[in-house]
Amino acid sequence: MTIMAVGDIMPGTNFPSENYLPADSGRNIFKPVKHILENADLTFGNLEGCLLNGGGTVKKCQDSTKCYAFRIPTYFSSIIKDAGFDMLNLANNHCGDFGTAGRLSTKASLDSTGIYYAGLNAVPTVIFEKNGLKIGFCSFSPFTGTVDILKTDTVKKIVHTLDSLCDIVIVSMHAGAEGAKYAHVTKQTEIFYDEDRGNVFEFAHLVIDCGADIVLGHGPHVTRAVELYKDRFIAYSLGNFCTYGRFNLNGPNGVAPIIKVFVSNSGAFIKAEVFSIKQTGEGGPVIDPENNALKQLIELTRADFPETPLLIDEKGEIKKSTIK
Repeated sequence: MTIMAVGDIMPGTNFPSENYLPADSGRNIFKPVKHILENADLTFGNLEGCLLNGGGTVKKCQDSTKCYAFRIPTYFSSIIKDAGFDMLNLANNHCGDFGTAGRLSTKASLDSTGIYYAGLNAVPTVIFEKNGLKIGFCSFSPFTGTVDILKTDTVKKIVHTLDSLCDIVIVSMHAGAEGAKYAHVTKQTEIFYDEDRGNVFEFAHLVIDCGADIVLGHGPHVTRAVELYKDRFIAYSLGNFCTYGRFNLNGPNGVAPIIKVFVSNSGAFIKAEVFSIKQTGEGGPVIDPENNALKQLIELTRADFPETPLLIDEKGEIKKSTIK
């Protein structure tokens, strides 16, 4: 089984102005990387916003300079599907940007295109079949309206249940502090904007202990390290993948990995491949010939998890060391 994973997706918003929508209604925004995205059994991303054409109750923020609301037109659900995506995380701090109307419209739009999703309190998990295997998908974040990453008992119950029903369990986490200053996995609770953003290291290990096979992280808006724990793969942050018009894309915020993970039919790690993308101007992914995301991934993994058996080479191949 192969799982292609990317980070944040916000391909354009009509709020506060339609000026934040890409040209050609975004039909070609994924084109430079579509050949990669569709070359897997399953392709995953984090939907950073709600799918809603208009209306809704926009969230209120005490500090407008630290508050962004993303209302992605519903036609993007078809564009995302056409790019190759099969499942999306909805557990994040932007799924509720336009209240109940935004959440309901998002669910309806994704249902209409056949994209699987999880992470809302109303839809904590999803189970589906692929290649004769039963796949369980769940996602968590510390934000209102989503399955709470901080409620350990709930997390354990959800993952244990999926493990009892499925061949492969995929867990998504939207957690950790944001920005280039927070690229390292500290293995401690991360506080950002006075919010408890969780301990991503403890969470990833917890869910694997409960039966998860792959853990896919996002939220920090930058690339973070990868790790192998109990022969299961963890990506701590996949960065900004396709974020148009309203995101800081300077420096590390503007590059990200696409990671293709190969696992056995029981979810054990076999190998992985890394493809580096960058975003320039207003945003949208293109191949990065300098492979900056890969370079960051190598450096951060060596620094944060020197004991991990994962070996990452300059070609982007991730393998497990045979040295004991």
